[in-house]
Amino acid sequence: MEARIDKWLWAARIFKTRSLAADECKNGRVMMNGVKMKPSKMIKEGEVVQVKKGPIIYSFKVLKAIQNRVGAKLVPEILENVTTKDQLELLEMNRISGFVGRARGTGRPTKKERRELDEFIEPAFFGDFDFDFDDEEDDFDDV
Repeated sequence: MEARIDKWLWAARIFKTRSLAADECKNGRVMMNGVKMKPSKMIKEGEVVQVKKGPIIYSFKVLKAIQNRVGAKLVPEILENVTTKDQLELLEMNRISGFVGRARGTGRPTKKERRELDEFIEPAFFGDFDFDFDDEEDDFDDV
């Protein structure tokens, strides 16, 4: 049995939507034997598909070439994760290293950045300085 690779990636729950799976194929993030796959490429049982998600390249062995989406409990019958050990170590290193998802100054501010912004916007108290300018207003009334 054969199935389109974009349909299989969606049916096996590797991607949330079929259009997302097709876009990933078009962008060259889905490969087989090091060759980039088109969304319309037919796959067979026993083939190994590599999918690049972030810095990791996952490898999946096709156990069943299906075209209809299945429940999450049935996914082990559809594919086998054969991702290499070095890729899994890379994934673990990314998890350990913490949050590295954005460049400084982009996106929402962190708590520290928010405190610094608040201090910048609200000036500190300058002591007993009088900001009363009522006397100057009286001088303008005479003119």
